[in-house]
Amino acid sequence: MNLDELRSTPFSGGLRRLLSKTLQPGERVLWQGQPDGVARMMMWRFLWWVGFPWLILTVIALSRRWIGEWAPFPLLFGAMLIAAPLVMLLHDMQTLCVITDRRALILRTAWGKRSGTSTAFADMDAALEVLDIGRGAGHLNFASGISTRSPDTDYTGRYGFRCIRDPQRVRGILERARTRLS
Repeated sequence: MNLDELRSTPFSGGLRRLLSKTLQPGERVLWQGQPDGVARMMMWRFLWWVGFPWLILTVIALSRRWIGEWAPFPLLFGAMLIAAPLVMLLHDMQTLCVITDRRALILRTAWGKRSGTSTAFADMDAALEVLDIGRGAGHLNFASGISTRSPDTDYTGRYGFRCIRDPQRVRGILERARTRLS
């Protein structure tokens, strides 16, 4: 099994340092991987379908002088619609999901802020849930009742690894790790 699924990016050094600081003495990494940023971008591509026509219509309205001084607002809104999936890709490049022999970790160095969340095996749901999102990626939910403010929680409070590649295989690794501990 390839433990090193951390792609080489400008952010990988910071993620490796954060991982080494987060691990407890004697704790072993069983799996690590990053979210599939391209799969997440494809989930949100509808923003491009709205954003590009929005910008084109705004430029036409601007050229025909239908809008005047307040033109920067619709231009900015269109630019935000187009940029949002790319910002999500950058966020995913600054995220590392880890399964150790004791817990699951989600580590981030996003936007200069280092953060890490840990979920012990005892705090996980009995059944792990995989939601397929296409392109061989999906969400692996392993805890419930978590605040929906977390970027790793869906609207119902299910928490876990978001947009990871081959979530069925990762679920198997996590289930084996949990049974070894018990």
